[in-house]
Amino acid sequence: MWHSLNKNIKLIIITLITIIAIILFSILRDNSVMINREDAIKIIDKTPIEKAFISEPYIYLYTKDKIYKVAKDAIDMDKLFDKTMVEYKEESSEETMDILLFIFMVVFTLYILSLIRKNQQKQEDIIEEQTKANSASLPEQTIIPQLSKIDFSHVAGIDDVKEELEEIIDFLKNPKKYRDFDIRLPKGVLLVGPPGVGKTLIAKAVAGEADVPFFYQSAASFVQIYVGMGAKRVSELFARAKQMAPSIIFIDEIDAVGKSRGGFSNDEREATLNQLLTEMDGFEESSGVMVLAATNKIEVLDDALLRAGRFDRRVHIPLPDFKERVATLELYLKDKNHSIDIKRIAQMTIGFNTAALETLVNEAALYALRLDKFIIENSDIEAVKDKVLLGKHKIQSFNEEEQKIQALYQSAKAVTALWLEVNFDKIGILSSNFIPHHNEILSKTALINELKVLLAGRVATEKEYGELFTNAKEDIAKAKVLSKQIIEEFAMSDDYFSSHIHIETLLRDATLEVKSLLLQLSKVVDEVKEYLLKNETITPQETKRILDDIF
Repeated sequence: MWHSLNKNIKLIIITLITIIAIILFSILRDNSVMINREDAIKIIDKTPIEKAFISEPYIYLYTKDKIYKVAKDAIDMDKLFDKTMVEYKEESSEETMDILLFIFMVVFTLYILSLIRKNQQKQEDIIEEQTKANSASLPEQTIIPQLSKIDFSHVAGIDDVKEELEEIIDFLKNPKKYRDFDIRLPKGVLLVGPPGVGKTLIAKAVAGEADVPFFYQSAASFVQIYVGMGAKRVSELFARAKQMAPSIIFIDEIDAVGKSRGGFSNDEREATLNQLLTEMDGFEESSGVMVLAATNKIEVLDDALLRAGRFDRRVHIPLPDFKERVATLELYLKDKNHSIDIKRIAQMTIGFNTAALETLVNEAALYALRLDKFIIENSDIEAVKDKVLLGKHKIQSFNEEEQKIQALYQSAKAVTALWLEVNFDKIGILSSNFIPHHNEILSKTALINELKVLLAGRVATEKEYGELFTNAKEDIAKAKVLSKQIIEEFAMSDDYFSSHIHIETLLRDATLEVKSLLLQLSKVVDEVKEYLLKNETITPQETKRILDDIF
């Protein structure tokens, strides 16, 4: 075990043991008892003194049992001379010993430090040699752009996303038009969405539509095991993109390198992230380089990546709704012989992402081929659906009754949000895309309205079915956190020092108010529910239209 210890640790342990030994020796070598003048006179008068000597600034008195020391100036020397002979020491032995110990400790410490430094230097030389050897052995990585042959005709069901990206495409095609009007476009666009919704395909389609070079890079490949290589590759990538401008850099899974700094740090990852931030700061909007990145974990990204001037535009790509699944299935079945009822298949694939739909069509074609069939039928899709689902654990698939429960749950949230002016982009059977507020100062009313929206789905389903359901799990967890913030963090109650009872009261009061509101808006909730069952998603505009039609 001792041999397996690092050399530096061995040296440190030896140094500590030596210093402790010296300190103990220094403490224990003087075993005399310190006394005052009065005690010294009593001892001299009443106790036989066997020996006495002066060692500045003390007089040491040796009796049969003990050794005493007293300040020299406190004793009548004539009285002491009458009792015994006093020996004089020209130099204090204690001082001499202390000086020697001090010199020894300094010399020994300097010696140990020199050994540690030599050992560190040796290790650094070894690491440097290994790094040079590794760098020499690594193949020279030429950064070659792709010329994407994919355009928006190869991507179905993302009309909203296409509209947001058209501006970027036009900028890459006609940069002069924007420069003449002194318009600044974002340097970076972040594609945010769950796995399998086609973020990489969309980025390639943007490059294809703009007809510019496309530099694809996975963020995970930046973080090399070789020190400094990740940052170097980032620098080379941006330099190459500038040479080929106008161009697009696409960084897939940017959360692999862009996680928030702090906590358990990774020096190589942080160095790569810092280099990425530096490069994005270092090129002008007029350079013709557009950076696209994809993530499904925007909450873990470092704030520095999301600030203005970097990835300050975000495009959210949700799971496809019914209409989008119809369009996607039509695209994948376009060149295949089939008699599939596309709308029926779209209805039964709630929760499938784009990749899952592609896999479903491909598996159905293989299944039909194994049966020597020349056409894909509904039965082939149904036969492989479970197989695709089992390979996609995160995909939710509701039966008919579950769809009704979930549609009611989400419709209550949509109606409550519209009535209480809680902004949302789209609410669907599977997701709720609320628009985050960017203002720093929020009123208690605004926060409680958000709380009511989180509680609305649970209130509606409990009233309808007389039961509580597990689909409220995430919203209730968020409601608990928000109510705790309102009471404890923001102190928005009558008492500055709150308790659990205040939080519980806030939740109960909000629940009662939501029950009252949904009772008044029950017809609207029912209509929105039916709309969701048919279309799967609803916008604030469509929700307001239903509300206006009823009232």
